[in-house]
Amino acid sequence: MKDIQSEITKEIAVLSVSESGYTKEINLVSWNGAEPKYDIRSFSPNREKCGKGITLTGTEVKMLLEALKKELNN
Repeated sequence: MKDIQSEITKEIAVLSVSESGYTKEINLVSWNGAEPKYDIRSFSPNREKCGKGITLTGTEVKMLLEALKKELNN
């Protein structure tokens, strides 16, 4: 199986911190040297391990933001 390389190119925000110290974060991440994408996932303390997450393009983030604005205004 191919190794997956990731690099956090910009830390955006920590969304939450659990009692165990895991953080849920949104960052810009480059996967295997590709153009960075928005990435939401959980990390163990010191980022030794990461959980499953979701990556979004800039266009997808804009669409998500608009959908959330509509949802939260209802």
